[in-house]
Amino acid sequence: MKVIKEKHSLLMRWTHWVNFPILTIMIWSGMLIYWASDTYTFTLFGHTFFHFFPEGFYKFFNIPARLAEGMAFHFLFMWFFTLNGVLYVLYTLVSGSWRELIPRKNSFKEAWLVLLHDLHIRKTTPPQNKYNAAQRIAYTAIIVMGFGSVITGLAIYKPVQFYWITWLCGGYHFARILHFALTIGYVLFFIIHVVQVVLAGWNNFRSVVSGFEVVEEPAASVKDNLNPSVKS
Repeated sequence: MKVIKEKHSLLMRWTHWVNFPILTIMIWSGMLIYWASDTYTFTLFGHTFFHFFPEGFYKFFNIPARLAEGMAFHFLFMWFFTLNGVLYVLYTLVSGSWRELIPRKNSFKEAWLVLLHDLHIRKTTPPQNKYNAAQRIAYTAIIVMGFGSVITGLAIYKPVQFYWITWLCGGYHFARILHFALTIGYVLFFIIHVVQVVLAGWNNFRSVVSGFEVVEEPAASVKDNLNPSVKS
């Protein structure tokens, strides 16, 4: 028998969906800023083979000559990104939802089984509660990455005022490299996340929108839920 169960709270869904356009704008505006100092290249023995982003990339997205626009958007939306992240973390701590997100001792072993199952190499379904082992690792990692983006962003934004943060990040240039690497990590996470959502199916996506999912339960179990006094 199919029953409807609550899976995601309103605030969890709100912070999830709000973060998508915010992060998109942050990445886009960050690219406008990066253009002003396109320093990351693949260089070997003094010879530069290619820039991280070729010239055609900038022409296609009309990036050149928009530094001021990029800085304006980036420095505005960084506050929304930070506040949304703080709200999400505080909620998980207060509500106790962090217990469902933090990886366990056997999570890394189970995450490998999840990967084999997704690749159709292993038929047995890995242990799955609200989140499986791979999701626990990925969602915890994205929180850590968000914190890293804020810290390295402050080190780049105000290296004099926040000199101690810049020092903790290994200096201005290393902080910029870390900030850039985290951005690439967000893009990779987004691609993998979308693929996983498609593989998981409509029921999983619906739960992130409505907060509820449809699950199959034995009739006896449903009867017990409706009549707690009845013992099976």
